[in-house]
Amino acid sequence: MRLTKPLKVLIVGHGYMGQIRRRVVDSLPELTLCGICDPVPCDPVATVVAGFSPRSIFTDHRDAIDSLKPDIVFVCTPNKYSPDICVYALESGCHLFCEKPPGRSLDDVHRIRKAELARPDLKVMFGFNHRHHPAILEAKSLVDAGRMGRIIWLRGVYGKSGGSGTEFEHSWRNDPEISGGGILLDQGIHMLDLFRFFCGDFEKVHGIVATGYWNIGVEDNAFVLLRTAAGQIAQLHSSATLWKHTFRLEIGLENGYLVTQGLLSKTGSYGRETLIIGRKATGDEEIVYFDRDLSWDLQVKELVRCIQNNDPVTDSTSLDALRVMGLIAEVYSQNRSYADCSGGL
Repeated sequence: MRLTKPLKVLIVGHGYMGQIRRRVVDSLPELTLCGICDPVPCDPVATVVAGFSPRSIFTDHRDAIDSLKPDIVFVCTPNKYSPDICVYALESGCHLFCEKPPGRSLDDVHRIRKAELARPDLKVMFGFNHRHHPAILEAKSLVDAGRMGRIIWLRGVYGKSGGSGTEFEHSWRNDPEISGGGILLDQGIHMLDLFRFFCGDFEKVHGIVATGYWNIGVEDNAFVLLRTAAGQIAQLHSSATLWKHTFRLEIGLENGYLVTQGLLSKTGSYGRETLIIGRKATGDEEIVYFDRDLSWDLQVKELVRCIQNNDPVTDSTSLDALRVMGLIAEVYSQNRSYADCSGGL
């Protein structure tokens, strides 16, 4: 049954990701932005010009939730703060959308899931938007169709250029107290989630993390090897020392291969998003190019649909978050010195 009134949305954390989510919320008629919460107050002049009342701007998430009583809370804060906000939102009766990672540790995810399970009427989704990138969606469609056979292996590379040394080294993402981990938790989590998206759960995990270049307290490189119960093998290199933004996911199948490379992004720094379709029988390759990223919109639309129809959330669930955080926790536990600085992972 569809709702007649737009769902009220509160965004907690109005930085880079919060502003992306705000644009999505503003574009959907099913949603209306009722408030923004950020420790750094928004510019009141800018918000008035945009038609947004300064009385709807808060610096404490509890005050914002208690005052505005939103239908959905979008949590777009650094990892350290997300779990407390998520739990408070759920305990206050709000549906929840939380960016990845869902915290700094497995304990954080368990806390959120406990609050979620206590309120089965609420919908919870996490920001694994890479599942909805066009090249990934097309690759998943081809795999699911079955004509290329079953997946044998996966190989992924995902990393950053590092940019300005001073800016990168002083980013909260590389502060273990705030982030809980380095490049594996910050960015590699997306690729690990995609491995699960294509192959399901992994029973064997082996990983090495290291800080080889940057002067930071977390890893700047991670190499992870995984295996499913069915024998499918996946390999990830997550890196902050590639010197060029890179995304590449290769999928080896019985009757060919798929390669997604490049990633549509705001800056275009990952290159044009493409899908290479290789067929074993002919040796031919087909290249498909994509120029529009709807991943942000598609995921939020799916959450709205689940709320409106009271359907269970099946995409980017808290269980997905728990499973992928479990993989990262296992890698960190195999590298004790990094486990110690990772806030408990």
